[in-house]
Amino acid sequence: MPTTPTLDVTVLGATGSIGTSTLDVIARHPSRYRVHALSANRARQRLLAQCRTHRPRVAVLEREEDAAWLREQLVDAGLDTEVRAGAEALIEISEAREVDVVMAAIVGAAGLLPTLAAVRAGKRVLLANKEALVMSGGLFMEAVTRSGATLLPIDSEHNAIYQCLPTEHRGGLARHGVTQLLLTASGGPFRGWEASRLAEVTPEQACAHPNWSMGRKISVDSASLMNKGLELIEACWLFDARPDQIQVVVHPQSVIHSMAAYNDGSVIAQLGNPDMRTPIAHGLAWPERIESGVQALDLFEVARLDFERPDESAFPCLRLAREAITAGGTAPAVLNAANEVAVEAFLEGRLGFAGIGELVERVRDACPVESADELGGILEADDRARHEARARLERR
Repeated sequence: MPTTPTLDVTVLGATGSIGTSTLDVIARHPSRYRVHALSANRARQRLLAQCRTHRPRVAVLEREEDAAWLREQLVDAGLDTEVRAGAEALIEISEAREVDVVMAAIVGAAGLLPTLAAVRAGKRVLLANKEALVMSGGLFMEAVTRSGATLLPIDSEHNAIYQCLPTEHRGGLARHGVTQLLLTASGGPFRGWEASRLAEVTPEQACAHPNWSMGRKISVDSASLMNKGLELIEACWLFDARPDQIQVVVHPQSVIHSMAAYNDGSVIAQLGNPDMRTPIAHGLAWPERIESGVQALDLFEVARLDFERPDESAFPCLRLAREAITAGGTAPAVLNAANEVAVEAFLEGRLGFAGIGELVERVRDACPVESADELGGILEADDRARHEARARLERR
């Protein structure tokens, strides 16, 4: 039996929930994977612990002061990990010649440039940073085609759809007999709430997701259904689908992670316990399967599966996302930027939960839709939307 070659992996956003789950799967298969580089924003203590365990060749932090601290700690520990700081270092560990696989798990727009660098370098890119496709979908997918990179979605919903579609699914869904993609949503902690109740929601409530363990920003997005809206945009690009070919289905158990409907009446679903190590293991080993550490699904324990339509009146962010991908151009980048500013303000107590969608819509209306054919124009639209959102917050 041939020996499986050891793959070198860079994990962008190593200290977040996706990053730590990725390292857990990697640690279960030491003969298959070797950690080349880890990055974190400012979580230097957590990154230090990861460096001690996984011994990467390179570690990257956002600020030089944190990098200097980590460098000193690693020298004292007798480790020779090179420590660097800044955005350029993120790009370099993403496109490094030695790297085979890049886990793109940086949250938000900050993940766009290093993820795009990995794609342009022809790596296997495990995409957990949905904002990269939301902001620059056409440009991003063109880079995948041109470079020959392997793009594997890691969001549980997109990974589920990937597993439910034919291996080669480009060229439009109808070409492969697919009539609809069913994108499931848990509904978040406020499922069933009327709009009037949402005015008093606190950050702690919004971050208490009923099924998944996630970071604060993505937890708020899940609570507002913006996360599902961003996933809808991402699915359009990943699977060459029109917005009207994607149906969001609220499924509170989070057991069915998404489905694909075919023209013969078949609906194929991917099921599993709500644990991100399953899609991570799928992406790391594709097209093979490896053990992930996830407990097998017990259908007798699950007992029932429920489905509901999303309430877009109480949760307008889903509607705003659909309108953005329909408008095209820089509209999705504006949506994402305004949402990031709004969520940050909510978590800091400067904006109410219901104000997230209101602010996003007002920024959307204030920013004209422009071409998204050039990266510079996309980044300018992102910056303009952030400036507009912050200015509106200051006037509140």
